Amino acid sequence: MSPPIQLRIPATYMRGGTSKGVFFRLEDLPEAARVPGPARDALLMRVIGSPDPYGKHTDGMGGATSSTSKCVIIGKSTQPGHDVDYLYGQVSIDTAFVDWSGNCGNLSTAVGPFAIANGFIGKERLPKDGVFPVRIWQANIGKTIVCHVPIRDGQVQELGDFELDGVTFPAAEIVLEFMDPAEEGEDGGALFPTGNLVDELDVPGVGRFQATMINSGIPTIFVRARDIGYTGTELQLDINNDPAALARFETIRAHGAVRMGLIKDVSEAPKRQHTPKVAFVAPATDYVASSGKHITAADIDLCVRALSMGKLHHAMMGTCAVAIGTAAAIPGTLVNEAASGGQRQAVRFGHPSGTLRVGAEAECREGQWVVRKAIMSRSARVLMEGWVRVPAS
Repeated sequence: MSPPIQLRIPATYMRGGTSKGVFFRLEDLPEAARVPGPARDALLMRVIGSPDPYGKHTDGMGGATSSTSKCVIIGKSTQPGHDVDYLYGQVSIDTAFVDWSGNCGNLSTAVGPFAIANGFIGKERLPKDGVFPVRIWQANIGKTIVCHVPIRDGQVQELGDFELDGVTFPAAEIVLEFMDPAEEGEDGGALFPTGNLVDELDVPGVGRFQATMINSGIPTIFVRARDIGYTGTELQLDINNDPAALARFETIRAHGAVRMGLIKDVSEAPKRQHTPKVAFVAPATDYVASSGKHITAADIDLCVRALSMGKLHHAMMGTCAVAIGTAAAIPGTLVNEAASGGQRQAVRFGHPSGTLRVGAEAECREGQWVVRKAIMSRSARVLMEGWVRVPAS
């Protein structure tokens, strides 16, 4: 019997926004993994090191958090007017599961630089110095993202003085435009799946409270912090060290997913871990971020805390930031209420690691709200490039 061997697959380990992931070119994957299915899922789980009952990802590239258990597949675009197709897989940490139901807004930032560095953009199209708009087709949700990548001497400029709360070191600023970010749905339900700006949820073990449920960037359930016993200034350990609290949030998420039409029964929620997100909002107030930075009410318009893959996020998911910006722009939502009401095109919110500004262009057409695009700034950097190894079996 011949000894087992390892596959050697070209890959790049990248930070995008406040997340990290393993990036692959579609053409570099083993043939069986170039199409959706069990072979692709098995490969990505083994790359990350899942499922890991120890919750450490010691034998893989993952970081055992929702922000670092991610894989990205990039290919030449199949869509007219786009440069690349971008497919994102959120790998579960302790179960054998890859969730393909949504996008990662943070890693979207790294797709543009990866596309340029890996030859998806002809060199003749790139400026010697300036900014190049990479047009990305987000294949998970069928949406366009424009990633404005800074170029220096014909190469991606990674370093700079742009500071992003939740990331330790500064880097070059990358502006992202999420075009028409509302997910498709039934008539009247594309942006607000129930047709309402605010709904009432009655969740067993939690109670009855109001929620804004929106499909923009990523399906998100917003609730008032005070309605579920919080202030909106909580940090990760305040929530993540409380198993009962995490169970309540998961129950909220499951029941909200049913109301949003994402699943038919709450029993299906464990197989759709990536979406929807749950976030709680509160009016602007002073607090101390996880870095020790003092955030004052004057610095922000509101406070937001969001959960991803069952845990409070250390900063803010990029796609959830799109949902925050969109909801803040629409009078009558709980997010807009927390931001003191009125119509606005941009909002700065406080999250556990600091603050983030996001803009959104929303308008009411024939009684229905639509959003044209959402805009935010992030940064990205290559951390390692070469080959990742996984057992051939």
